Amino acid sequence: MTSIRFALNHMAAPSLAIDEFFALAKSLGIDSVEIRNDLSGNAILDGTRPEAIRQAAARHGLTIISINALQRFNEWNATRAGEAQELIDYASACGAKALVLVPKNDGTGRAHGERQANLRQSLTALKPMLDKAGIIGLVEPLGFEICSLRAKSEAAEAIKELGAQSTFKLVHDTFHHHLAGEAATFPELSGLVHISGVSDPAVSVADMRDSHRVLVDGDDRLDNAGQIKALLQAGYEGPFSFEPFAAEVHAVKDPAGALRASMDYLTARVWDRSKAS
Repeated sequence: MTSIRFALNHMAAPSLAIDEFFALAKSLGIDSVEIRNDLSGNAILDGTRPEAIRQAAARHGLTIISINALQRFNEWNATRAGEAQELIDYASACGAKALVLVPKNDGTGRAHGERQANLRQSLTALKPMLDKAGIIGLVEPLGFEICSLRAKSEAAEAIKELGAQSTFKLVHDTFHHHLAGEAATFPELSGLVHISGVSDPAVSVADMRDSHRVLVDGDDRLDNAGQIKALLQAGYEGPFSFEPFAAEVHAVKDPAGALRASMDYLTARVWDRSKAS
């Protein structure tokens, strides 16, 4: 079993400017980062040029594994096509390897038959766009009950049916995997794992939201350690990227210390379990 390759999503410290965020990753011994297009007052939304991000990543010796994300990717129309091309161009110019694809999460497009057709339509349209730029599409099912793509199995089936395994990979998000209640993992199709924990003992699984997602610690209810261990044992060799959304994490005065504590906890838990099995 290989060691855990940690990565850092900008959501782990969204108040840091891009150069400070890259420096944070480097200080933790992390060499892979995800940038976002939904942080107001920060790159990418503040107009930061992709070349500036490319240069900053090179300066810190980092690989940009993804831009997170093209929203509502499975609702294909002219607007979505324009957004996709813009993000693919930005990814290409800044050196990002992939673009995260997030499905509609508003209760629409959930009907059986409809959601599968919408998914295939979008993947078919995105494939030549991504292939031309040499960018991977990372499909991220969301476990929320209102989501139009909850199951990784449906995404995997569509990707295989289209023969598009070289273009698209799955995101295994430990939070969404737990919420979806889907036992199956797809290590051979997974290109990225998002990790975050839920420690609040009072919230029900059905009521868990992004605001509950903290750094993984001993109170974690999602069994991140078990999920990580299972993926590693099944042959997954990609990055495990911290993506906590909780305000209390973003308010931490020492993000490096908090992240290091979570990294140490997970490493110890996964390897302890590994020795026991």
